[in-house]
Amino acid sequence: KLTGLSPAAAAMAYPFLREAFHVAVSPSAGALSAVRIAGAAILLVLAFAMPLSGLVFACRLTRATQPSEWDMRARRLAYASIAAPPLFVFLGVAPGLVGLSISDVAVWIALWAAAGLYVWSGRDVTAPEHPARSIAPWRVAHGVSAALIACFVLFHLANHLSGLEGPNTHAAIMKAGRTVYRAPLIEPVLVILLLFQITSGVRLAWRWSSQRADTYRIFQIGSGAYLAAFLLAHMNSALISARAVHKIDSNWAWAAGLPTGLIHDAWNIRLLPHYALGAFFVLGHLASGLRAVLIAHGVNSAVANRIWAAGLGAGALISAAIIGGLCGVRL
Repeated sequence: KLTGLSPAAAAMAYPFLREAFHVAVSPSAGALSAVRIAGAAILLVLAFAMPLSGLVFACRLTRATQPSEWDMRARRLAYASIAAPPLFVFLGVAPGLVGLSISDVAVWIALWAAAGLYVWSGRDVTAPEHPARSIAPWRVAHGVSAALIACFVLFHLANHLSGLEGPNTHAAIMKAGRTVYRAPLIEPVLVILLLFQITSGVRLAWRWSSQRADTYRIFQIGSGAYLAAFLLAHMNSALISARAVHKIDSNWAWAAGLPTGLIHDAWNIRLLPHYALGAFFVLGHLASGLRAVLIAHGVNSAVANRIWAAGLGAGALISAAIIGGLCGVRL
């Protein structure tokens, strides 16, 4: 059973890996030596590896043909651990909006400890079978909603890529885009679609996580779990915290955590993996959906798999470019 608790342990370690990286590159620690740079690089890799390890745990825990109650809980914990970066961002913002002053790290550890205990208490008996209800309508609705949202998401990513040219270019493109997606008749519809995407995605992930799945489906479920948490955290930060409560324009300075930046600020450092994996998983999730559609329409599986792999590769490159721009890289 210790294997099933590994995702919870990895999630608990996530804030400390992120903080250790911040300390390693902090100017207050003195000049950067080769040893410090190497140590910081290792810590950053480990901070990114923690949520990605949830995919590995999910693969290992999805082998059972007749899953027990413990199996079901353990694999769902693994999927939840993938979403650790946006969940930690949400935890860092939400309490302050309701006037609570609490240690987000202490609450974080308590929540994952409770999740681990929930998994541990699962019985080693075959999970009861419930009458299967068709989720085809949910799949179709989720796909249609995703196609509409993709127009906004792809523009949003392109807008962030323009940050490599500088904040002025980003601001000009964002200003033009806001005339459309912040229009009185469009923004409420977009928010409703995003909320529906979260709800329907969680429902589909819950159903599919109870079944045997190949690597492609496991990635689709895991990336969907991350995006559900990411959308929730991002909407809470941008629409509620920034715009409604603190009256802050969610522009380039807000996204990049200026003037201190993402890396050298003790709070902003949590946004680094949050943003990077968000860009990667949204493109990877779209690639997973495209693969399923291609195969359903008779495209050879090998071709569809290569397109999926290319989508993941493009997602990784675009994610790295966006983070580079947010951290000060300019073309």
